[in-house]
Amino acid sequence: MKNYFTTESGIKIPAIITEQMIEIDRIAIEETGPNLYQMMENAGRNLALTVMDLVTEISNSSIIILAGTGGNGGGGICAARHLLNRNYNVKLAITDKSKMKDIPHKQLEIFENAGGILIEKFENIKADIVVDAIIGYSLLNAPRGKSLQFIKWANSQNAKKLSLDIPSGINSTTGANYGEYFIADITMTLALPKTGLSEEKCGKLLLADIGISRNVYDKSGIEYNSPFMKEYIIPIS
Repeated sequence: MKNYFTTESGIKIPAIITEQMIEIDRIAIEETGPNLYQMMENAGRNLALTVMDLVTEISNSSIIILAGTGGNGGGGICAARHLLNRNYNVKLAITDKSKMKDIPHKQLEIFENAGGILIEKFENIKADIVVDAIIGYSLLNAPRGKSLQFIKWANSQNAKKLSLDIPSGINSTTGANYGEYFIADITMTLALPKTGLSEEKCGKLLLADIGISRNVYDKSGIEYNSPFMKEYIIPIS
């Protein structure tokens, strides 16, 4: 577990545990803003930009985004729509469409209205880039069911692999995995880095701004000086 991470310019960023991120989200949603839809949109756009940096040829690179039913999945679905709008070859798979929460479900409606394609089976599908937006920091135990199927399929692919916030299957506080986990080349974490992030398990680490103000961090008792200048996504170590 790490207490802080560092930017390339030497700025120290505090690392937080899962309970702190839950409280930060609560303060933003219930007291100060931005609301969940705004944060999800910011996360999804930043995720799409990171995917674009990995793509060499727009028309030929196959991008598969694996999404869960909660906020992490909603960010992945939002990224899929941004990529679709820019004519990238992107497809989306969801662990259980019937169990989606309201705002991620709305993101799915927008994606489908834009002409997005949902895939149900992975036979004969090869990916150049696989994006993990399955579980996020809400992990409680070893992945199972569709989540586990998605992780196993992704790990079998000879593709660039990118996780949103924390690789699915890894505890965001401790860095432990209870079973199989998504083996990421890059992890783009959100707002503040999590104590369980490590380059060993999470690959190259990026931090993305999702619009949370210093006021929110003050209310949650976290010392914070924004590491973001002109950028919305920065490397950390």
